[in-house]
Amino acid sequence: MINFILNFLKDKYFVIMNAAEINLDLFRKIDKLKESELEKMHNMFVALLNSSSSYKLSKDEKAAIDEALEASKRGKAYTHEQVMEEARSKYPNLDFK
Repeated sequence: MINFILNFLKDKYFVIMNAAEINLDLFRKIDKLKESELEKMHNMFVALLNSSSSYKLSKDEKAAIDEALEASKRGKAYTHEQVMEEARSKYPNLDFK
């Protein structure tokens, strides 16, 4: 988990999108969905929007993020390739894109 967070924070390919780019990206992804997938995603999205509480980090998650940020400050970071290699070996049944 720490490796993933460190990579996320330091990944040179990480791009921040503005609101218009996010809207366009979502539209394109939604437009490619099959009807059954679209209905399922719609229901999930509406449920998410209607939820009354926002996600709260657990103590462990906060600690992991703090640890990753401190390691990053010390110059200890990992490349995207290193993180993906570790994730693929640790979770071989997941489909990483």
